[in-house]
Amino acid sequence: MAEVPAPVAAALRALPTPACAYVYDTTALRTRAATLRAALPPRTTMVYAVKANGHPAVVQALADACDGLEVASGGELALAVTAGARRIVFGGPAKTDTELAAAVRAGALINVESLFEAHRLAALGLRAGICLRVNRASVGVTGSHAMTGTPTPFGIDESQLGDVLAALPAGLTVLGFHLHAVSNNLDGAAHAAFLTDAISWSIKTSLRYGVPLRIVNAGGGLGVDYLSDASMDVAPLAAVTVPDGVELIVEPGRYLAADAGHYAAEVIDLKTTHGRTFAVLRGGTHHFRLPAAWGYSHPFTVLPVDTWDRPYPRPQVTGTPVDAVGELCTPRDVLTRGRHVDRLRVGDLLVFARTGAYGWDISHHDFLRHEPPAFVIL
Repeated sequence: MAEVPAPVAAALRALPTPACAYVYDTTALRTRAATLRAALPPRTTMVYAVKANGHPAVVQALADACDGLEVASGGELALAVTAGARRIVFGGPAKTDTELAAAVRAGALINVESLFEAHRLAALGLRAGICLRVNRASVGVTGSHAMTGTPTPFGIDESQLGDVLAALPAGLTVLGFHLHAVSNNLDGAAHAAFLTDAISWSIKTSLRYGVPLRIVNAGGGLGVDYLSDASMDVAPLAAVTVPDGVELIVEPGRYLAADAGHYAAEVIDLKTTHGRTFAVLRGGTHHFRLPAAWGYSHPFTVLPVDTWDRPYPRPQVTGTPVDAVGELCTPRDVLTRGRHVDRLRVGDLLVFARTGAYGWDISHHDFLRHEPPAFVIL
């Protein structure tokens, strides 16, 4: 992984010991949003998926840099409203009546997950244009998580779509379809083909069922590789053709936020047991759960801290592989296995890049009730 950016390193060195923090760089957020926007075809709307990172500063930066925000709960909806998002798209498989009502009040475009959800929406006396989320029979794109083309709780089975359209309650107008398919796809050409296919499928389906097509929401899925510096090459997306009169919506989260975040934790102890060396951190999976959830080792960079004012020797290791583990009372609190270090000392910081998405937000913060990390906004 690359060296720790100078502004991030400076912010971390200024923290009190034992240091533990997320650093979010809003300039990096805006830069990545601009990169993606430049690659998208005309008539495409880019909304940031708040689930990737809901820190208010991150949400505000991307509300400003994107066309709007995609939310999946009442709490995220409130963040979007507070941020003044120009466009809000509301999705998710278990919307409550309260959330549906709040989404309509906020003027959000709602991705309806089922006929029952449509009935609940209409029964609330609400009248709105909607998109129907469809779980297609197959999709030609892969990623870390498959949302469609397989049994999942997401959307309407494609084979049931005709029956759902025929039974929709009065007052709801179908504007198009929501076709989010995968998470963390790294193949830009394959994703461009997926977008083209989503548009083609939506046109054919709208003609078949007499739905005037205005929106094709292809969801997110633009990925980054946590084991290297690679990200999806978004250049192929520019070749996608969006027909006149149709709006393509994309909902990137990870691609926009991952590289804007660094998670750092101070080494509290170094020990070797049964032939393995462990760097025990002031931090762990209760702050950054993704490596444990996905079963991979997240790379880190050592940020040396030369100050040592204790009256006893400073433990250190040299030229050896190290497991970076956390402060929790479980052997599964592991961020990295077997990463080589030239030198590592108690009091140094391990800095984990690419932690701006699905880091703090998906973690089990309250287990053992340790103090949370600091949050530093650049």
